[in-house]
Amino acid sequence: MTTDSSATTYADEDFKRELVATLPHLRAFARGLCGRPDLADDLTQEAAMKAWAARDRFTPGTSMRAWTFAILRNHYLSELRRGRRHTDIDDEAIERMLVMEAGQEGGLHLADMNTALQKLSPERREAVMLVGAGGFTYEQAAEIADCAVGTMKSRVARARAELARLLDAEPAPPR
Repeated sequence: MTTDSSATTYADEDFKRELVATLPHLRAFARGLCGRPDLADDLTQEAAMKAWAARDRFTPGTSMRAWTFAILRNHYLSELRRGRRHTDIDDEAIERMLVMEAGQEGGLHLADMNTALQKLSPERREAVMLVGAGGFTYEQAAEIADCAVGTMKSRVARARAELARLLDAEPAPPR
């Protein structure tokens, strides 16, 4: 009996270590999906809690990142369907008031990229975040998004083209 208990504890420790290592990637994906740091933190926390609760369904040796990204994505879509995150306040206006502009040009480029990402359709934004930022293969991203590989490739290609167009159209920052 002690052996089973210690094996379970060891497996839980391995799972916990892998899950914790995935958290920064989950948060980046969540931020890309929703565009809001506060909501991204909530989504990441919820996905981590759901993953921990379902740890007995995780297959050791498979990709923890892919599994947790799918959990986060599904939770995000459920939240969107419920409409619980809508407010009458313009979130972009609040963020502009609360965030000081970076003193370096790099911060402006990141802000431009984030603004452009948020202008993409949710499907294209998700695709480019999974393949471009998340480093998943088209096959892995298609599995996470529950679509065909060809659909994922098309979404990524269109997202990249639209991002290039949006970033080229953005006015240059004042100097």
